[in-house]
Amino acid sequence: MSDKYSSINCLGYKIFTDDLSKIDYKNKLVINTINQYSYCIAEKDAAFKESLIKSDILLPDGVGITAAVKLLSGEKVAKVAGADIHKYFLEKLDKLNGRCFYMGSSNETLNKIKTRLKKDYPNLTVKTYSPPFKAVFSELENDRIVNEINEFGPDVLFVGMTAPKQELWVNDNYDKINAKAICSIGAVFDFYAGTIKRANKFWINMGLEWFIRLLKNPKKMSKRYLYYGPVYAGLLLKKKLSSI
Repeated sequence: MSDKYSSINCLGYKIFTDDLSKIDYKNKLVINTINQYSYCIAEKDAAFKESLIKSDILLPDGVGITAAVKLLSGEKVAKVAGADIHKYFLEKLDKLNGRCFYMGSSNETLNKIKTRLKKDYPNLTVKTYSPPFKAVFSELENDRIVNEINEFGPDVLFVGMTAPKQELWVNDNYDKINAKAICSIGAVFDFYAGTIKRANKFWINMGLEWFIRLLKNPKKMSKRYLYYGPVYAGLLLKKKLSSI
């Protein structure tokens, strides 16, 4: 993480603890998020772990991470979700007549995003690209994606392909991408488009957004929360005991 922003060392990562309003993009920066699921996956995937460690800003996106910071360091940090950084940049860019690019998801979802953006942030200039739905892009496909982004020249690039694919792609293509800020924000594309409804603020403030996501999509989310939840708790307990 860039030393420009306040952070705390926890779980082997520098986790962002600063205020979003301090984030600028005078210099190119990569913003990723970490939650209990991505932490567990990264423990088994060295390339993914490297991509998270190399983030200029790594947001604590989940009560599992904020709880870990409290347990292991005694410090209290606030959850900052991908939706929060998305909203922050949209508001900032709208004031500056800025440019943003959405790479990921389906054309249907991207069209819904563009429709909503016209209403919510009329001063934005927006472009989107739906990549092939596959685990790995061919060289030709990847070059086309990068060229689409660079020809537009966005202030902010939003990448939504789910973890760890999105973070790995950003890390692999960082030197090729012409954007001031690159944000991997996964499900935020669907939340903003309205194709998936995010939990309301009551559940978010209660730290139970994960529970609502599980109820709404048990097939997709059960392994993430019901399997990796206990795995994550075990890893935290092991770290806590080793520090005593």
